[in-house]
Amino acid sequence: MAPMTQRKPRILVIEDDTSLNQQITTLLKHKGYQADQCFDGDGGLLCALSRRYDLILLDVLLPKLGGYELLDRLRKTRQTPVMMLTACGAEEERILGYRCGADDYMPKPFGFTELMLRIEALLRRTLGLADQRADPGKLVIGSLVLHRGDTRVTYQGEAVVLTPIQFRLLWVLVRHQGEALSKPYLYQSVLEREFSRYDRSLDMHLSRVRRKLAAAGMAPDRLQTVHGKGYCFL
Repeated sequence: MAPMTQRKPRILVIEDDTSLNQQITTLLKHKGYQADQCFDGDGGLLCALSRRYDLILLDVLLPKLGGYELLDRLRKTRQTPVMMLTACGAEEERILGYRCGADDYMPKPFGFTELMLRIEALLRRTLGLADQRADPGKLVIGSLVLHRGDTRVTYQGEAVVLTPIQFRLLWVLVRHQGEALSKPYLYQSVLEREFSRYDRSLDMHLSRVRRKLAAAGMAPDRLQTVHGKGYCFL
């Protein structure tokens, strides 16, 4: 597979909110992707079937033809990767999307940083693309230092002993300092499984990381729980 710098993946954005559609499309093009736009279900299905796409961003609530029905029809002939975009964040809605053949699910409102992370992760899985934002070997935020190679953490020169999962969680949050990352994204990127609202394991991992960093002298509120969104490292 050619690297992303040589072959630009083509993404179709099917979203009836004109402003959001334009924002996403502009961002995708700025990041080096090819991007096409559709604003209703009928046009979106026609476009999705008329040419080859590497990914479709599909809103659920669309005029003329709903997102789930569009996906159901698409899956009869195409296996194009699809990420659902929806304001309906209930677990039942996500399950319905996955049953219809969705590959990922992004609840609104979402941050554009996380959207791009999820797009890149999905394209890596489906196209085998190299990550353009390859992680550095070390992250330094003030007195906090993370070494990726041996999962070593120090704060003010003192070692902070973390499990591999705790290290991955802290690494992702520190790597995207100031951004609220959702639980569904963190479940996929850190725990490597789908999010369930009944699963408290990520909360426990974050609590232990916060406690260990606080014991080393870091202010506990550097690791924040953002209500309705997820977690953030400040």
